Amino acid sequence: MILLLGASGYIGEAFVRELQRRKHEFIPLARRQVDYTRFDVLLNFLKSKQPELVINAAGFTGKPNVDACELDQAGTLVGNTLLPQTIADACAAAGVPWGHVSSGCIFSGAKVSENGTIRVEKDMTQPALHALAEKKSAAIHGFSETDTPNFSFRDRPCSFYSGTKALGEEAIAGIGQSYVWRLRIPFDEFDNQRNYLSKLQRYSKVYENVNSISHRADFAKASLDLWERRAPFGTYNVTNPGFVTTRHVVALVEKHLRLTRKFEFWANDEEFYKTAAKTPRSNCVMDVSKLLATGVKLRGVEEALEDSLKNWRPEK
Repeated sequence: MILLLGASGYIGEAFVRELQRRKHEFIPLARRQVDYTRFDVLLNFLKSKQPELVINAAGFTGKPNVDACELDQAGTLVGNTLLPQTIADACAAAGVPWGHVSSGCIFSGAKVSENGTIRVEKDMTQPALHALAEKKSAAIHGFSETDTPNFSFRDRPCSFYSGTKALGEEAIAGIGQSYVWRLRIPFDEFDNQRNYLSKLQRYSKVYENVNSISHRADFAKASLDLWERRAPFGTYNVTNPGFVTTRHVVALVEKHLRLTRKFEFWANDEEFYKTAAKTPRSNCVMDVSKLLATGVKLRGVEEALEDSLKNWRPEK
């Protein structure tokens, strides 16, 4: 039996569907049933149920976006740092392995290779770098699991949300047997306020950058595949291989959904942050080599995007 925390959330729903598809017995535990934020309560529950795996898809993301985390820093810290630490301690005490949904938003930019050297560029909106991204140049590389987060409280500026996600990974490091599954900008074919493709369609203007992104169902499948394959515990970047520019995604949206609106882009960072955002945003490229080396299969980002838009299901 598998214990799923945060089953009603956007990512939790994907785990529910995938667990059902695999016909796994699982308990979608809600806080109103058992307050799993308390160590003693969770430990007793784990001892009584003895699950073979705990999945933590709970956390604090802020609504409608991470700007809201700046207004509730206590709640953000509890949800993204203290809760994972509590789960890690309880699972370790009960001898139960677990998986934690983390985020790639603890990084900014990408690695760029040039003249035999590799450097980190935190701002991929620079014209020359963006041109490389548009060409899908092999000179652009993602951050790996061994890289130190560069969009965190230890490497500012960062959003409070990203800071607490990075701190959460630090808090659980070395405790028990765990997977850390890093998600980036979830999307799929289901219209939803949390869906990246839905957000693009609803923004008055679009912010141009370079990112790795995660198909929601693919993320849940790959995370569970790691467990079922008994891949080594540790941190894994779980994004669809490759990266995209916002303009490319917009072009795909226009191609497949035939919208009547014309997309407009913010002129630059200054305009975007002056008008549309209150806290810095993470935009980054992730390396999934470690994940793929385990034998887990994951569609390329282009295929996943095309499939989502071809099968788009507008919100009723």
